[in-house]
Amino acid sequence: MRDNLTKKDIINSIYMQLGFSKKISESILEDFIDIIISGISKSEKVKISNFGTFFLKRKNKRLGRNPKTKESKVISERNVITFKPSKELKNYINIKDE
Repeated sequence: MRDNLTKKDIINSIYMQLGFSKKISESILEDFIDIIISGISKSEKVKISNFGTFFLKRKNKRLGRNPKTKESKVISERNVITFKPSKELKNYINIKDE
């Protein structure tokens, strides 16, 4: 079983399922990713119905520790991208085979 799903895999899936050329399929995927990135960069929530929501979350400055050397270091404050899956996606993932 494969561990990662790559952009190339998604492009091939669009190509096979929708019949667009690989160049158009790549353009569709790139546009989709650009829409999500531009929405997040404007500090907006990007909600995809029945899938989930991407949003920015602010992490405060904190003290961290290197577990190997036990050296303490300050981790600067920063923005992180957070994804919250929808209930539908959670239910789909947790369906038990009967």
